[in-house]
Amino acid sequence: MKLCTPHTARLALASVIALTAGMAANAQTDAVASDTPEKAQDQRRFNTVTVTAQRREQSLVDVPLSVSAFDGDLLADLGVADLTEVAKISPNVTLEVSRGTNTTLSAFIRGVGQQDPVAGFEAGVGLYVDDVYLNRPQGAVLDVYDVERVEVLRGPQGTLYGRNTIGGAIKYVTRGLTDEPTFEANVKVGSYSRLDGTLTTSLPVTDSFRVGAAIASFNRDGFGENRITGEENYNKELFGARVSAELDLAENFQLRAAADYSLDKSNARQGHRLIPDQFPPFTYPVLGDVFDTRAGLNAVDQRVEAYGGSLVAEWNLNDNWTIKNILAYREDESTSPIDFDSLPEADVDVPAIYENDQFSEELQFLYSGDRLNGLIGVYYLDANASTVFDVLLATTGDLLSLPGLNAQTFGDVGTETWSIFGDFTYDLTDRWSLSLGGRYTEDTRTSLIQRRTYIGGFSEFFGGAGIPIATTSDFEGEATFDDFSPRVSLSYAVTPESNVYATYSQGFKGGSFDPRGQTTAAPDLNQDGVVSQDEIYTFMQFDPEEVDSYEVGYKASQLDGRVNYSLAGFYSDYKDVQVPGSIGVDTDGDGVNDSFSGVTTNAGAATIWGVEFEGTATLAEDMARPGDLLNLGWSVGYLDAQYDEFIDAFGNDVSDQRVIQNTPDWTANGRISYDTPFAGGNLLLNTQLSYRGESSQFEVPNPFLDQEAFTLWDASIRWETEDGRWGFSLTGKNLTDEEYIVAGYNFVTVNPNGTFTPTLGLEGTLTAFYGDPRTVTAGIDYRF
Repeated sequence: MKLCTPHTARLALASVIALTAGMAANAQTDAVASDTPEKAQDQRRFNTVTVTAQRREQSLVDVPLSVSAFDGDLLADLGVADLTEVAKISPNVTLEVSRGTNTTLSAFIRGVGQQDPVAGFEAGVGLYVDDVYLNRPQGAVLDVYDVERVEVLRGPQGTLYGRNTIGGAIKYVTRGLTDEPTFEANVKVGSYSRLDGTLTTSLPVTDSFRVGAAIASFNRDGFGENRITGEENYNKELFGARVSAELDLAENFQLRAAADYSLDKSNARQGHRLIPDQFPPFTYPVLGDVFDTRAGLNAVDQRVEAYGGSLVAEWNLNDNWTIKNILAYREDESTSPIDFDSLPEADVDVPAIYENDQFSEELQFLYSGDRLNGLIGVYYLDANASTVFDVLLATTGDLLSLPGLNAQTFGDVGTETWSIFGDFTYDLTDRWSLSLGGRYTEDTRTSLIQRRTYIGGFSEFFGGAGIPIATTSDFEGEATFDDFSPRVSLSYAVTPESNVYATYSQGFKGGSFDPRGQTTAAPDLNQDGVVSQDEIYTFMQFDPEEVDSYEVGYKASQLDGRVNYSLAGFYSDYKDVQVPGSIGVDTDGDGVNDSFSGVTTNAGAATIWGVEFEGTATLAEDMARPGDLLNLGWSVGYLDAQYDEFIDAFGNDVSDQRVIQNTPDWTANGRISYDTPFAGGNLLLNTQLSYRGESSQFEVPNPFLDQEAFTLWDASIRWETEDGRWGFSLTGKNLTDEEYIVAGYNFVTVNPNGTFTPTLGLEGTLTAFYGDPRTVTAGIDYRF
C-alpha cells in the first residue's frame, strides 16, 4: 500500500506553495516588527544566496537569470549523495544515470539535453567543476562531498561561459581553502551494507601558501542480483580523491592548482527485462524483482577511471580590472559489458570501451565599476572521444568461441573549438540595468569510423578469437561549424530587494558525425542507383542545433531575508534538433537484423514554454521553544514541450507521433525543516516530497518504458553538539519504496495484438533501469 500517491502529493505541494506564495505576495505591504534575532539563529535561517552565475559574486536576487543554488550544508542536510539528486529540488531539470552505466550522466534542462551518451555528441547541458567544462558525460555523475555549492542555470549560457551550453549549465563548486587548519571526517552506514567514508582537510603552510585534500570511499551491496553470474546488481564501489593548493604570489596575484581522481569498480549495471524472451527453445519469464537481471555477458569487467587537473591564475590589476586564466586537462576511460537483451544468450551482447581526453584554456578579462560590470573571454578546447564496441548476435554456447556473427564498431571523433565571448551589464539608473552579450564559436569536428564483421566471437579488443570477414564502414570526415549567439537583458529594481527582468538569449550546439554510423546503410538519396561519397557523408554527418530563448522573471528577498523567491516564464524556439537513434541492419542478407547502425538526424523543430516558481521562507521563529526555526523551501516547474516538425527517415512529418524525451510536464518539490536547540546541542528535522509528472524515455512513446507520474518522500534527522564538532544523522530516502524507470533499451515493435517483433537480434530487447529503492542511512561526523 503506497503512503503517498502522486495525486495527493501534488495537492499537498500545491497547498503548501499556495500558502507561501500568498505570504510572499503580501510581504512588501505587511509591516512586521520583530527584535533582531540572535546570531546563531540568523545563521540557521534561509538567507540570500551568493552565486557566481555571471562570473562575479552576486546576490541570487540580483541575477537576471533562472538560477537554483544550493550550498553544501543544505545538500548534506537533505542527504544528497550525488549530482542526480539535485534534480529533485530544481524545477524542469532531469539528471539521471545513463542506461547500463554507473557514472555516466544524462542531463536535460527545459527539454534540452542528450539521451544517448556516445562519443562525438556535445552535451546540451554543460557541467562545470570549479569553472572547468567537462566535455563528456562519462564519469560525470559526481558524488557530492567537499562541496561549497551547486548552481543550476537554466537556459542558454554561451555569453558567460567558455563552452556554449544550449540548454543550461550545472556548476559544481568545491570548497575553497582556509587560513586556519580544518579537518572533517564523515562515516555513513546503511541499507544494503552501505559503508561510506570521507576525509577532508585544509592546512595553511605559510601566510601565503595553503594546501588541502579530500578522499572518499563509497560502497554498497546491490539492490538486486544477477541470476546468471551471481554478482550484485546496482552495487557501488567507488574511490575518489581531490588535492589543491593556493599560493599568493603577491597581494593581488594568486595561483590555485587542483587535481582529482576517481575509480569506479562497481559491477556492471544490467537491465530488467520487461517482456519474456521471443526466441525458442528457452523460455525466460519476467523476473519479479525489478533490480534483478539474467544478463550473461562477462567478457570485460565494468571499470571507470577519470582524472584531471587545473591551474587557475587570478591577477587583480586594479580596482576595476581582473585577469583570470583557467588551464585544464582531463582524461577518462571506461569499460562496460552491456547486455542489451539481459539474457544468458549471446544476443545483442556489447562489450564497450570509451576513452576521452580534453585540453582547455580560458582567458577572462573581468571589469567591475560603479555602473559597468562584465567580462570578455577567449576559450579553446581540444578534445578527443573514441569508442569501440562489439555487437555479438548468437543464441547458444560459449561467448568467446561462438561461430555467430559479431559486428565491431570503432568511432573516433576529435573536437577543436575556439570562441570569443563577452557579457556586460550597465546600470542605466539606480533601478534600470541593461545587459548585452555575444559569442562567436567555431567548432571543427574530425571523425574516423570503422566497422568490421567478425565470425567466431568477440574481436581482439575484448580477448576474443573472432576473425574479420568484412568491412562495412571505413569513413573519414571533417566539418566546421560557426555561429554568433547574442544575449540581451533588461532589468528593473522594483525595490532594493526585488527586481523584474526580461531576457533574450540564443544557444548553439555544433554538429558532428555519428560514430556508430554504417556507410553501407546510407540511402540512395537521388535514386540514381549509386550511393555516392557525398550521400554517405550526408548520412553520417548531422548539423548544429539552435535555440532562441525568451524569459521574463521576478525575484525578491523580503522580510529581512526571511522570504526569498523567484518566478520566471520562458518560451524557447528549438530548431534543427539533433535526434540520435539506432536502427537494426541486416549485414548478411538473411532477413534478420544482426547489427545496428547509429542514425542521427536534424529531424525536428520544437516549441517549449513553461513557468518556474521557487523559493525559501522562514515560517516561524521561537515557535515551540526559544531559538527554534521552521523553514520552508519549494520549487515548481511546468513545461509544455512539443515538436512542430519531425521528419523521419522516409521524409514524412511525424511530429504528431513524437514527444520530447525526458521532459515531464510538472516537476515540484516541497521541503520543511525544523531547527531547534536540544540536549545541549542543536536538532534539525527535514522532510521533503519530490514530484515528477509522466515522461517518455524516447521520442516515440512506449507503454512499457514511459514512466508515469510519481512522488518520492525523503526525511532526515540530525543532532550536533553546540560547538558543531560532532554530528549524528539518520536519513531515509524513497520512504514509500516507489518503483520508477530512469532509462531503458527498446529494440522491439509492439504489435496491435500485444505481441512483439524484434528489430535487432532474436530474443527481443525491451529492458529498463530503475531509480534507487527505499534506503536508510546513519552517519557520524567530526570537524575542527
